[in-house]
Amino acid sequence: MDSSFVTDADLPGPATRLGCGCHLHRRRRLSLGLLGLAASGAPAAALAQQPREGVDVGKNSGFAKLVPAEQVEQAAAQQFVQMQSQARQQRALAPDDHPQLVRLRYIAKRIIPYTKAWNRRAAQWKWEVILIGSPQINAFCMPGGKIAFYWGILQKLQLSDDEVAMIMGHEMAHALREHARERMGKSFATRGAIELGSALLGLGSTGYLAARMGEQLLTLTFSRDDESEADLVGMELAARAGYNPAAGVTLWQKMGAASKGAPPEFLSTHPAGSTRIKDIEANLPKVEPLYQRAPRPERRFEPPQPPAPSGANPPR
Repeated sequence: MDSSFVTDADLPGPATRLGCGCHLHRRRRLSLGLLGLAASGAPAAALAQQPREGVDVGKNSGFAKLVPAEQVEQAAAQQFVQMQSQARQQRALAPDDHPQLVRLRYIAKRIIPYTKAWNRRAAQWKWEVILIGSPQINAFCMPGGKIAFYWGILQKLQLSDDEVAMIMGHEMAHALREHARERMGKSFATRGAIELGSALLGLGSTGYLAARMGEQLLTLTFSRDDESEADLVGMELAARAGYNPAAGVTLWQKMGAASKGAPPEFLSTHPAGSTRIKDIEANLPKVEPLYQRAPRPERRFEPPQPPAPSGANPPR
């Protein structure tokens, strides 16, 4: 991999958060207390109805079932490879030993074990994390666990590890909750996508289908409900991984400050910052116990240094 890393390359790339997902309810080991209830003759149904800890965002949309998950993930993987190739050609793909990429991968490694509670397929995903040298304030997670952060979001917002975890959890949540697959399904249902439908039924080229899906993944936008849902699920994921969910408040305060003038791509379809902060604060009591019990990260990282006046590349 090219050891140089250009941070002022304004690369074209996905400007939206992409998603995929499944299960809401987490398999939880029975505690001794529940076993005691079972031994005393408590109905099995009562045990099964024990509320899960954490946030509640309801069931997945039925529209997602109109598009096969495997095909969406395949298209995302192909698009992700193409994007990496383009960034590498422009010397804007961070090498594996770049300190900020090491940081991102460490945080992802802590969060990933908790993703399969929201989507069984996540246990088989080949998770990847890359860092692109673009000044954009943006990040995303494609279906199948393909994560990208842009240098601008780390450097311009001077994010703490807790704030990075909140963003990463948010983007993972889009994938876990099948938001991209849902949007494709709605398009298929409401617009009568004949070409896509024919391909899904085996009447078209698989390669052509993957290309079409890849194009859609680059242009999909999520609804405000999707974004609010991703905030809550992401907050829970970060808390379980040992990152302070209250960092969501400072994160969106920073986002709000950055949005003065032209809003960053990351905020293009998101709820207003004040609404988002109120929702996060209202749900903090649901996830704070998870955070208090979670093992703390053994490593902590600093945000990248502000750019030198000359616009020099970040140190490796």
